[in-house]
Amino acid sequence: MKIYRLRDQTHRVRTATSDDGKNFFGLSGDISCGELKITNERIEVLDLLAPIEPKTIYCIGLNYRKHAEETGAKIPGHPIVFLKSPTALQNPEGPIVLPRHLRSDEVDFEAELGVIIGYDCKNVSRANALEYVMGYTIGNDVSARDWQKTWGGSQWCRGKTFDTFCPLGPAFVTPDSIKNPNDLAISTRVNGVTMQQSNTRDMIFSVAEIIEFLSGSTTLEAGTLILTGTPEGVGMGRKPPTYLKAGDVVEIEIEGIGILRNPVVEEELS
Repeated sequence: MKIYRLRDQTHRVRTATSDDGKNFFGLSGDISCGELKITNERIEVLDLLAPIEPKTIYCIGLNYRKHAEETGAKIPGHPIVFLKSPTALQNPEGPIVLPRHLRSDEVDFEAELGVIIGYDCKNVSRANALEYVMGYTIGNDVSARDWQKTWGGSQWCRGKTFDTFCPLGPAFVTPDSIKNPNDLAISTRVNGVTMQQSNTRDMIFSVAEIIEFLSGSTTLEAGTLILTGTPEGVGMGRKPPTYLKAGDVVEIEIEGIGILRNPVVEEELS
């Protein structure tokens, strides 16, 4: 089932489902208990929202072999972890805002499979890690490469956690709809031109291995979002590099989940 979070015509935030992304029907019950039911209530949508409001956003760097190769990095022995602030969250169709106060001229796109943790968990084994997944979604780990590489104090968070740098959605898909999260086509288009085209089976660390690692001696709370890394084809790795500019439109597509679309604008300074 595809589960959407949206604002209806009365400005109420609602949970709904849709088969075609156009006709939405309300849901009743508690998703944490696996008891959601489709109602007969048809919802008129004002706008779509990010499918969850995560408490924590864990991100995995250099988790696709070909992406590591294009950046000239060694294959990591353990998952490389950083965090984004929840304030970086952006809705489907919401703009990616190019920073102008702390200016960046090297803002990049990164298509990522998002994993939503459904139950508090700790010290999970990879054998049963997927039992703790509530759903899968699409994320864009937008990255200001100049702040990431040069001005960020030798860590990545500054370059990856500006406002709007975590578009998410348009829905999340329940695990029964995804047979294997490590066998999904994943791609990015900028202005209709394909920039990234890969498959999640190129991940160095599988979804189950990532959950095992992140939960080691650490509680992953229900509602935690994990972005699992990006494949090759990012703007930084191109010759010459290709970065986002105002007026661009970024579309990320993952098999079985949908298309996350966001326009690009410049930050307005008062």
